Amino acid sequence: MTDPTLHPIATEKFKPFQEEIIRCCPDNIHSMTITGSSLTADFDPEKSDINSVFVLNRMDLKFLELLAPLGKKYRKKKVAAPLIMTRAYIDKSLDVFPLEFMNIKLLHKTVLGEDLFCDLEIDMPHLRLQCERELKVRLIGLRQGYIASMGDRRLLSNMFADSFSGFMPLFRGILLVLGKQVPVQNEDVMTALEAASGIDVNIFRTIGQQKRQKTKPTIEQLNTIFEDSYMAIEKLGDMTDEIHY
Repeated sequence: MTDPTLHPIATEKFKPFQEEIIRCCPDNIHSMTITGSSLTADFDPEKSDINSVFVLNRMDLKFLELLAPLGKKYRKKKVAAPLIMTRAYIDKSLDVFPLEFMNIKLLHKTVLGEDLFCDLEIDMPHLRLQCERELKVRLIGLRQGYIASMGDRRLLSNMFADSFSGFMPLFRGILLVLGKQVPVQNEDVMTALEAASGIDVNIFRTIGQQKRQKTKPTIEQLNTIFEDSYMAIEKLGDMTDEIHY
């Protein structure tokens, strides 16, 4: 797979934030890395957040106090609050957050300092366990969210739309657990997952399309989405549970 390319508009929006942080705190920044959809064709300059990771030489709570007031200013430009960590934190957390670090490794561009993510080693048993756990948590969330909506069409529609982006990193993790090449673009991820698992995940295409187009599905359509997405997640969970190393 070729290295993903950072969207030029994401670069343009992030640069003032980067420069302001460097001016305020020039000595403790080890690296700045942009991650996520900013490196895919799915990036929407009007809607997509620009996510990043700041690695500090040492954890400094004063840096967080400095960073916090900038949130309101840059949130308007879709620059999300960065993840803050140190090199030691990364080394000690790969077994706890293998899914998150796998996705950073796949989709990142270091714009300042040393790239600490390109050579990360992801432990497959740890990744498999987290994928299974995430799928089961999402089943619980679907059940509870469906009940809590009390049949409110707007609440149900928002629940499905909000869940969509979180499924793509999870699907990438499942593909890696299955020993498959992991694509970058959302559609390629779903196509690859269907081919590798034999499980129909077309319902997530429907959810993604409704989110992009801001459609207003009927309660009957939402009930179908609930049933189809629940069954797909359940099947993926059962499959992931049966993988052994």
